[in-house]
Amino acid sequence: MMGKIKKKILITGIQGMLGQDLSQVFDSDYEVYGIDINPDTDKPRVFLADITQRKDLEALFLQIKPWMVIHGAAFTNVDLAESEQEQAKAVNVLGTENIAFLCQQYNAKLIFISTDYVFDGNKKTAYIETDKPYPLNYYGCSKLAAEQRVAACLTEYIIVRTSWLFGTKGKNFVKAIVNKARADGDLKVVNDQIGSPTYTLSLAQALFWLTKSVFQSESEQSSYGIYHVSNSGQCSWFEFAQAILELTGIKAKLEPVDSDYIARAAKRPKFSVMDKSRFEKITGKKLCLWKQALEQYLSQEKNQVVLPEE
Repeated sequence: MMGKIKKKILITGIQGMLGQDLSQVFDSDYEVYGIDINPDTDKPRVFLADITQRKDLEALFLQIKPWMVIHGAAFTNVDLAESEQEQAKAVNVLGTENIAFLCQQYNAKLIFISTDYVFDGNKKTAYIETDKPYPLNYYGCSKLAAEQRVAACLTEYIIVRTSWLFGTKGKNFVKAIVNKARADGDLKVVNDQIGSPTYTLSLAQALFWLTKSVFQSESEQSSYGIYHVSNSGQCSWFEFAQAILELTGIKAKLEPVDSDYIARAAKRPKFSVMDKSRFEKITGKKLCLWKQALEQYLSQEKNQVVLPEE
C-alpha cells in the first residue's frame, strides 16, 4: 500500500540557525526542500540559490513546485546593515519580493520571518500585530519594507515577527556570553533593553502549528496576516546573561550598563516584547518560558561549547 503523498515545502536559508530546525520539525509531515547561499551539497533536496536573483529562483520553483515556502533567508547583522544598506536592501527587500512574486506565480503559500525591530520600543505594554511599526534601524526598516511587499503581492501568507533568536547553528548571544565569560571573566551587558529570547527550535514548532491551523484547516481569510511569536516571558539582555551563567555554572563578573555605554552602529528599541495572544488563539498552543527554552538549548549544546570546562 502506497503511503500518503507529502506536500512539498521550500525553506530559504535552510543551512541557517532557524532553517536547520525548520527542516527537522517539518520533515515528519512534509517533503522538505531547501535553498541557501552556502548549501551543504551532500544533503538531498538542498540547492544553491541567491534569493536576489529571480531567474535562478524561478528555475527552482519550476522544478520543485512547492505547496508552501518558509522564507527565513535574510541579512541579519543589525549593526552591519547600517553601513551596508544596499546589500541589506537587496537581500531583505528585493529577495523577499522575488520569493513573494514566485509564490504568487506558482500558487504557493508563504510564511515570512520578520522581527520585533520593526517597532521603536516606546510602548509600555506588549506590542500587538496592529500597532504601527516605526523601526529605529535600517535592518528593521528593510524587514518592514519586506513585510509590505509580501502583503501587496499575496493573499495566502503569514508574517511572523519574532525576537532575540538563539539556536544551535551559528552565532548567537548565548555562545557570545559563554565564550567571553571564559575568555576574560568580566562582562558588561545592557540592562535597559527588554524583550523575549526565542529558541529557534521553539519557533520552528510554532510555525509547524501555524501551518496546520491556518493553511491546512478550514480557516477563514482573516486567519492570514501577521502573528507575533516568541518564547513566553520577558527579560533584559543583562537578565538573559545572568540566566546563561547560572545554568552553565560559569563564574564571571557581570555588570549591568545602559545602552549608551556600548557603542553600536544601530539603535535598538528599549522595549520590544510582543503579545502572542493571536498565535495562541489560532493554534491553541503556547510556547514555553524563555528560560525553559534556554535550558533545552543548553542541553542540546552540552557536548559542544556551553558546559564549563573541568
